[in-house]
Amino acid sequence: MKDIIIASNPGEDQLSALGVYNWPIWSKEVSTFPWTYDEAETCLILEGDIVVTPEGGEPVKIGVGDLVTFPAGLSCTWEIKQDVRKHYKFG
Repeated sequence: MKDIIIASNPGEDQLSALGVYNWPIWSKEVSTFPWTYDEAETCLILEGDIVVTPEGGEPVKIGVGDLVTFPAGLSCTWEIKQDVRKHYKFG
């Protein structure tokens, strides 16, 4: 299985090149829920504290300033410990 990739505090050049600030914003309150990625998602965490646990894998901590890529086909559980806001893009 492919891994969750995290780039902590990526540079503005990288974020601009990706067009991150033009991506939609998703927000969610404190909660826990299962999720499966039909396609890859890249997101930039603006607010929040999250632990994502891949099925059969180790928990991954994600927080403000992280640029995260979730691979297609990943099944996991999201545990939002502090309300989340993120820019996101699928594909």
